[in-house]
Amino acid sequence: MVVTHLELELQFQGKKLRGFTCKLIRSAHSLLPENSWSIVRQVLLPYLVSGLGMVAAGMVMDVVQHWEVFQEISEVFILVPALVGLKGNLEMTLASRLSTAANTGQMDEAGQRWRLVFCNMALIQVQATVVGFLAAIAAVVLGCLTRERVDGVQAAILCASSITTAFIAALALGLVVVAVIIASRKVGVNPDNVATPIAASLGDLITLSLLAGVSSFFFAYRDTWYLPSVVCGFFLLLIPVWVCIARRSPPIGEVLKSGWQPVILAMSISSIGGLILDKTVSNPNFEGMAVFTPIINGVGGNLVAIQASRMSTFLHYWSVPGALPLKMSADCPGPCATFFSSDVNSISARVLLTLVVPGHLLFLYTVQLLQGGHTPMTALFIICYLSAALLQVVILLYSAALMVRWLWRRSLDPDNYSIPYLTALGDLLGTAFLALTFRFLTEGSSRGTGL
Repeated sequence: MVVTHLELELQFQGKKLRGFTCKLIRSAHSLLPENSWSIVRQVLLPYLVSGLGMVAAGMVMDVVQHWEVFQEISEVFILVPALVGLKGNLEMTLASRLSTAANTGQMDEAGQRWRLVFCNMALIQVQATVVGFLAAIAAVVLGCLTRERVDGVQAAILCASSITTAFIAALALGLVVVAVIIASRKVGVNPDNVATPIAASLGDLITLSLLAGVSSFFFAYRDTWYLPSVVCGFFLLLIPVWVCIARRSPPIGEVLKSGWQPVILAMSISSIGGLILDKTVSNPNFEGMAVFTPIINGVGGNLVAIQASRMSTFLHYWSVPGALPLKMSADCPGPCATFFSSDVNSISARVLLTLVVPGHLLFLYTVQLLQGGHTPMTALFIICYLSAALLQVVILLYSAALMVRWLWRRSLDPDNYSIPYLTALGDLLGTAFLALTFRFLTEGSSRGTGL
C-alpha cells in the first residue's frame, strides 16, 4: 500500500504570507487502518493468552511461597515484582521499539533488520544484568531496614539468583519478541497489538519459575560460599561484550547511554511493591495475595504497554520529536478527551478498558477451577477485586496519555522511557489496591462476626 504524505509549511511576516514550502512524500509503508473491532480482533486473543499465563504464574507463586528458600530468605518476595517487572522495563520496551521500527519500514531490509535485532538483544542483556544486580541490592537494603539485620550468605544468594534469573529470562523473552514481531509483520498484523501481550504471557511464568528454581539451587548449595560470587562475576564480566555489540547501532548506543534512568527508577518503584508483597503474603488475613498479585499486576501492565506502544508508533509516524501532531496537540488532556474522543488513541483506550472486567472474570474463574488462592470467590470479593482492577487500569491509561505526550514534547522517545515507568506504576498500584481489597474484606469479616 503506497501512502502519500503532504507537508505544507507557510512562512508569515506579520500577517502577510512571504513564502511556503511544500514537501510530498510517497511511502510504501503505513500504519494499517484500524477501528474498534479490528483492535479487538488483534488484541483479544493475545490478551487472553497472556492473562492465562499470568494465572499460571500466580499458581506457581502460590506453590513456591512455601518453599524453604522463600521461608528462610523472605527478601526473595521483594525481588518478585522487580524481576517480573523486567518484562515491562526490557522486553516490552524492546517490543515497542521493534514494533515502531517494523511499522515505519526499518525492518523490511534483511541486513538492517538483523542488525537491529542483534543490537537490541545485546542492549537488553546489559540492562538485565545491571538491573538484576541493583534489584538484589535494593532487596537486601529494604530487608535490612525492616528486619535490622544483614546475612552475608543470604545477600550473596539474592544477588546470584537475581542476576541469573534476569539474564536468562531477558534472553528467552527477547527471542520470543523478535520472532513475534517479524511473523506479525509478514501476516499483516500490527505488532503493537500482539508483541507486548505475548511477551507478557510468558514473562511472568518464566521469570517466577526461574527465580524459584535458581534461588532454591543456590540455597541448597549455600555451604559452597564462593559459588554465588563466581556466578555474579561471570555475568558482570560479560557486560563489556554486550556493550560492544549494542554500540554498532547508533540509536541503540544512544539508548545505552541515556536509557538507564527509567529502567532503574522503575525497578525501584517495583521494589516498593515487593516490600508490600513481602509484608502481606505471610499474613493469614492476606492469604491469596500470592496468586492474585501476578494477575492484577500483569493485566494492568499488559494493557498500558499496548496503549503506550501504539501512541509511540502514532507519534513516530505522524510527527517529529518535540512537536505533537494536530490531533494530539493538547499537552494535558482531561480524562474525557483521553477516553471519549474520536481519535484513534482514545478508541484504543476505550477498547482496552472494556477488556478489563471480562478478562479478570475469566482469570478468576480459572483460579477457582484450579483451586488456587485459598480465597472464597464471594460476590463481595469479586466486586472489590474488579473495582481495584478497573481503577488501576483507568489510572494507568490516563497516565500513559500524559506521559507519552510529555516525553515526546521533550524529544524523548516514549518507546524507551514510558513503558518502564508505566508498568512499574502498575505493579505498585496493583499490589497496593489488592492489599487494600484484602484489608477491607478482613475488616468487614471481623465486624460481621463481632470480633
